[in-house]
Amino acid sequence: MQTVGILPKNDAPLTILCLGAHSDDIEIGCGGTILRLLSEYTRVEIHWIVFSSNSVRNAEAIDSANKFLIHSPKKNIIVENFKDGFFPYVGEEIKKFFENLKHAIDPDIIFTHYRHDLHQDHRLISELTWNTFRDHLILEYEIMKYDGDLGHPNFFVQLDDKTCQKKVAQILESFKSQASHRWFSKDAFFSLLRLRGIECNAAENYAEGFYCRKITI
Repeated sequence: MQTVGILPKNDAPLTILCLGAHSDDIEIGCGGTILRLLSEYTRVEIHWIVFSSNSVRNAEAIDSANKFLIHSPKKNIIVENFKDGFFPYVGEEIKKFFENLKHAIDPDIIFTHYRHDLHQDHRLISELTWNTFRDHLILEYEIMKYDGDLGHPNFFVQLDDKTCQKKVAQILESFKSQASHRWFSKDAFFSLLRLRGIECNAAENYAEGFYCRKITI
């Protein structure tokens, strides 16, 4: 498998935009990659935006984001309250949010939902990401669920065991409201990390998979 360097040198500033429909989406989809980038880059600015929450999940989202971004020298955490499960029906309001966002942030890399995710909220966030940001590196992350919509990622970030342990532990610790869901478990999270590690022949067994539709070098 070929390895290509597409990010700036480690001493260069790096601006990252993370977009998640719900309070745990970013962590599940790209939490390990964020932890790795923060361990390798010293001048990182991260904008972490969650679009749906309630009083309980708002507190969980902020707590989790602060844990994942503890080593980020500059961070901006935003938790909105668009209605869970109804994003397509309030799309105009979310579109306006994106329009304001593009004038405020010029990221080097954007993490967003997978284009073919079967959750309607996830798909809308992915669609608006591409509608809004035309000259940016966009990586779509995946979230396993009952719908069985996992695809075939073409971009992998290799992770070591320590990073994966930290990612999963922080997710389980922060999102207690989700503990009753059958998919919300340590073995489920590690199974996908291990599978993607196999698919990219990861040196330390684990990886997060992404979908990169367009890239220019």
